[in-house]
Amino acid sequence: MKATRATAATTHTPAQAAKPVAGTASFSKFMRVLDTIALGGDTAWTVNELSLKLGYPRPTIYRIVEALVAEQLIVQKRNGQCFGLGPRLVSLASRALESSDIRQLCKDHLFDLKELTQETVHLAVPDRSEMTYIDKLESPKAVRMNSRLGSRVTMYSSSVGKAYLARLEPAECDALIQTLDYKVFTDATLRTPQALRKEVEQIRRQGFAEDREENEKDIFCFGCAITDKQGRPVACVSLSIPAFRMSADRTGSYIKPLVDACAAISKTLALLDYSG
Repeated sequence: MKATRATAATTHTPAQAAKPVAGTASFSKFMRVLDTIALGGDTAWTVNELSLKLGYPRPTIYRIVEALVAEQLIVQKRNGQCFGLGPRLVSLASRALESSDIRQLCKDHLFDLKELTQETVHLAVPDRSEMTYIDKLESPKAVRMNSRLGSRVTMYSSSVGKAYLARLEPAECDALIQTLDYKVFTDATLRTPQALRKEVEQIRRQGFAEDREENEKDIFCFGCAITDKQGRPVACVSLSIPAFRMSADRTGSYIKPLVDACAAISKTLALLDYSG
């Protein structure tokens, strides 16, 4: 009898572990549609475009967008033929950013950094294979950077992305570098894993990252990682400066204030035992 019960238990446990969560597939489709619309920024998507992009049948897309419109997560545009982000989703995203622990912890340091440098400051966190801006303090000067809260930048073309990669364990960093899709934004954009690996090594030695007009023409950025108690990167801060007003003293004007601010935030996180 003991042997029989043991066998039954053995065959029952894997079946339980493999049982899928009800509704997961449908939810995944909803999220892919919503994510595609969100990533399009100001682009309004038609049902046909979403169907071609995602590979779902048009009736499926119709059903999903109808439900998303009903919940005000997306809205109809251009005579109801296209869809963009809705007010409810924007409100939810705004509240999520406002309540972000890391954003609140960085708030005073980012303000001081902006006041000291008089340039635009960004706070970004990793988002799969990209970085997402969760805070932005605008430069008081006339020319500003074309970015906004919630927008994403690539790991290989942004100073925040490269700073994040450089603080990962080498094996983890290399694995992530291999998965990136290297799109070209300017003539200066890095285009291969080999080029990115070489730059990451340089960032590890110098302690900060640079975006030399790689993500946006005529904009230079310096980035640095914020780390937790274990030394893992949890967020990154950048300074963005138009090329025409770049100071000759880059170290004193931008790099040292940035590195000092990130070190101070990292020290606070270590004392709080923050882990993201």
